Amino acid sequence: MRRTSAGTRSAAAPSGIPDQLPPAAPAPVPEPAPPVRQEKLRTEFPFELPRGYVDDSDVVHKHGVMRLSTARDELVPLRDVRVQENPAYLSVVLLGRVITQLGTLSMVHDGIVENMFASDLAFLQDFYRQINAEGHTRAAVHCPHCSEPFEVELGGSRLGES
Repeated sequence: MRRTSAGTRSAAAPSGIPDQLPPAAPAPVPEPAPPVRQEKLRTEFPFELPRGYVDDSDVVHKHGVMRLSTARDELVPLRDVRVQENPAYLSVVLLGRVITQLGTLSMVHDGIVENMFASDLAFLQDFYRQINAEGHTRAAVHCPHCSEPFEVELGGSRLGES
């Protein structure tokens, strides 16, 4: 388009319409996306023993913390001579590796676990299965004959077994 002197209109512009468009409004600036919130993985779980571990000074330790198991935690005990001689010892060695706190004890190891009451050992074995199977060891299935839904227990009879 050709510009004309002030007060006159261009031949191409119809009457009453200016020959230039007003300046365009600035493009809206997009709002920044909210930060992606990454959920922190929970790796330690508190527990309370049904009876409690009694130490050499007759102090009862009931409250503890167990961490998630790693592949190494499940493999290393298999090399232990005690486990090779008696596979039932696997859960004792494994629990000694994953229990990070128990009452006021400075350290938890398999020697402490082997001196726990049987009911506390059974509790810890079940707790281990629960936290390492994302909360449970059951699976929903359907009966092949009647198609009714029900749950089955997937946990083995001993730790490290599935």
